[in-house]
This record gives sequence, C-alpha cells and structure tokens, in this order.
Amino acid sequence: MESIRKNNTVERRREILNRLKSQGQVFIDELSRDFSVSEVTIRNDLEQLEKKHLLIRVRGGAIQAESSVGLDIHISEKNKLHYQEKARIGKKAAELIKDFETIIIDSGTTTFEVAKNLNHLKGLTVISNALNIITHLANNSDIHLIVPGGYLRPNSLSLVGPLAEKNFQNLFVDKLIMGVDGIIASQGIYTPNLEEAHLNELMIKNAKEVIVVTDSSKFQRRSLAFICRMDKINVIVTDDGISAEDRKKLEDQGVKVLIA
Repeated sequence: MESIRKNNTVERRREILNRLKSQGQVFIDELSRDFSVSEVTIRNDLEQLEKKHLLIRVRGGAIQAESSVGLDIHISEKNKLHYQEKARIGKKAAELIKDFETIIIDSGTTTFEVAKNLNHLKGLTVISNALNIITHLANNSDIHLIVPGGYLRPNSLSLVGPLAEKNFQNLFVDKLIMGVDGIIASQGIYTPNLEEAHLNELMIKNAKEVIVVTDSSKFQRRSLAFICRMDKINVIVTDDGISAEDRKKLEDQGVKVLIA
C-alpha cells in the first residue's frame, strides 16, 4: 500500500511539472479537483517541487521556475512571488535605517517593501531609480527625494543608462538597500540586466553600508550579470528558508545575516 501511494505521488508531481511546461502556470484548486486529492496534498506537492527548484509557488498555485539565467521577469509578476517573506524582510530591513540618514533604495519588489516601512522616520533623504518607490514615498513630506535621470526599463520600473550612472557617481550615502535576483553565498550577487548591474556597482562604491534584501529562494541561483563579491556586502536580510550552510558561508565572510 505504501509503495502504491508513493508511486501515485511521483506520478502526480510529474504530471504537475508537465502541465507547468505546457501552460506556464497551475492552480491549486484545479489540481485538487483533477487529481481527486485535497488542496493540502497539492500544496505539499508544490512545496516539495519548489525545494528542488522545479517551480515557483505563487498565491493560489505555481509558475515555472526560471529556466534561463537571463530571464527578466516583469515586476508585476515578481510581486506575486514569496510576498509574505518579502513583507517581513522589508519591515526588518527598515529597522536598520535611522532618522536623518541619506540612503539609496534600489529597484525591486523586496526593496519596495522596505520603502513601505519608512513613514516613521524624520529627516530621511532617499535616492532611488525606481519609479514605483519614488511615487510611494512622494506622499510623505518628511522624506526628501532625489531622482536620478535615465531611461525607463518597464520590467523593473527603474531608470538606467549613462545619465543615471553619471548622477550616481556623485552621490554618497549612509546606506544602500539593494535587491538581487540571484545569490551564490561563496561567490556574490546577480541580476538579469547588465545595465542595472553596472548601476548597482556604482551604488555600492558610494555607500558606507550595503544592505541586501532577498527572500531565500534567490540563494543558489545565478542570473546573467554579476554585481559584486560578498566582501562588498555588510548585511543580508532574508527569511528562515536560508540553509545553515549558506548562512555559515556568509558569516564566515563577515556578512551579518538577519532573519525576518
């Protein structure tokens, strides 16, 4: 009987992956109905497949895992991924920012969660190349905003290019809050866009403290463009899904790891 159940589980998960390959997305309620099992069982299937980096869970289902290191997902789709973890990370990272500091907030869905938790601060100056972050913070008259020039990347709602780079070269800040699309604990951090990687390098160079905010799904994942080594990063704020091995590698390199 145990062998039969195991075979059924394997076959069901194989079929889930086949559907993802053909459809790009699956839904828990539909899978539950089609396979005649509970939604709890389907959620467990998706969780186990995500741990093997075979899919990415979103609200109500799952989408295909990133199959290419160069894949650049639109920000509206990224926002659906691991939202609860990102919200906790954003709140935790915001606690590191103090009154009257000058900070850069990089573009991204997790960095946006940081921006949502800054309303209690006084005399804060925020530099950001992300239009959604600037729009959100513009409602707070206690925050001074600086927007560099550049041309718009619709996928990330960020300003990049020579004009943005020139402006960032002359801006020095207390802290940089930066998101990533991939992180290898023994190597460094990655993003899918070459221009954003170069802009990130300039931000890092001119920041006293570099704080990376990322959910644990980004670990052991590369993207197209390498940003920097770990010795350039001071703090990483992530969730409790980070492996003990990755955490040790980071701490051995002098990176402070905070769990949200």
